[in-house]
Amino acid sequence: MAQSISLSLAKSPRSSTGFRVKIVALFQTLATLTVLLIALPLNALIVLISLLWDIVQWPLRKKPVMAAHPQTILVSGAKMTKALQLARCFHAAGHRVILIEGQKYWLSGHRFSKAVSGFYTVPEPQSDPEGYIQALVEIVKKEKVDVYVPVCSPVASYYDSLAKPALSEYCEVFHFDADVTLMLDDKFAFTDQARSLGLSVPKSFRITDPQQVINFDFSQETHKYILKNIAYDSVRRLNLTKLPCDTSEETAAFVNSLPISVENPWIMQEFIPGKELCTHSTVRDGELRLHCCSNSSAFQINYENVENPQIREWVQHFVQSLALTGQVSFDFIQAESGTVYAIECNPRTHSAITMFYNHPGVAEAYLGKVPLPAPTEPLASSKPTYWIYHEIWRLTGIRSWKQLQTSVNTLVKGTDAIYRFEDPVPFFTLHHWQIPLLLLKNLQQLKGWVKIDFNIGKLVELGGD
Repeated sequence: MAQSISLSLAKSPRSSTGFRVKIVALFQTLATLTVLLIALPLNALIVLISLLWDIVQWPLRKKPVMAAHPQTILVSGAKMTKALQLARCFHAAGHRVILIEGQKYWLSGHRFSKAVSGFYTVPEPQSDPEGYIQALVEIVKKEKVDVYVPVCSPVASYYDSLAKPALSEYCEVFHFDADVTLMLDDKFAFTDQARSLGLSVPKSFRITDPQQVINFDFSQETHKYILKNIAYDSVRRLNLTKLPCDTSEETAAFVNSLPISVENPWIMQEFIPGKELCTHSTVRDGELRLHCCSNSSAFQINYENVENPQIREWVQHFVQSLALTGQVSFDFIQAESGTVYAIECNPRTHSAITMFYNHPGVAEAYLGKVPLPAPTEPLASSKPTYWIYHEIWRLTGIRSWKQLQTSVNTLVKGTDAIYRFEDPVPFFTLHHWQIPLLLLKNLQQLKGWVKIDFNIGKLVELGGD
């Protein structure tokens, strides 16, 4: 008697895991799109009222500022709030602003700001550097750009430096040369440079092999250490596991789980307990022309100016010693002793620039050549900035009355970094055009994402930009 034998192939753990990821991504994205759809009528009403009131107020409105020497300013990073903020500052001072962004973000909602006169997309520099540079040159020539102010992503910083020689034939490029950008962006090289200038930085070691960490004698150290990828990593940068772990086996397991290699070096940095702060500085020929400082964290989305003379002096010493011209931001730890330690440098615009939303002197700080009597800082009337959708999401994590009070105080005492009564459209187009389209694209791929960063205007994805 013949028997029928049914054969079934066992599913591999990898395929099963991949299926679960896709299911989670599906429901996560659909739920988020639903929430944004529910919020759409309210946001549309807010924007409509703002626009109508602006029309009513038109006869009483002050005449637009006319710059003594109006210029055309090219600003990159259109998807990001900081690019919108600079566009508004330049426009308010009487200049013409052109925004650009990578082709992936053609859907930038900030292009609809009244501060923006034109918008272009350019090739991704990491995949087509020559095409990127050529596109910039063509835009600069076509729009008769006077100054290019990169508001670049971590990846694009270096490519904007590479583009500088070609662009400098046609306009000023307010950015560092390639060798300076590489040094500032390299966490180990930066701390080495700062230390050579007599400035305070934590002890740091360049790691190219996990075994270096496993063999390290932590018993001789006062503080613990953390590992950070020298290259920008949008996901792992939030992992601040303290080393050594409880056991040597746990330490080895953690270190071996990281993609450390000669081609992808990491930095092992002394973890100094204290208060985290961040800065944004605009500098020209070593002069600190614009500066702000705010409390910080690994994922910072609230900015309130704090006076910290020690940090300002540290920054002033550093930029003056290297005669820097461009935009530079630093992360600091202020130890309990009061000493400030710079733990990282980023040669690009910081989102803390949003604190200058009501300052009339930003354009002069960027474009002016005459030395200023003192660095331009946020006005005393400047409210702390936040992103309303991030604050709403935080409400879901409230577990006490004190937490609720803190959230309410943040909303009442601060201001949304994107919404402006006189320029409300980007508030609508970011939340109901830019982000939904990114979510729909992600939905097609069922790729999954870690979080939405409304500040940067993107989905934080594993292996993403």
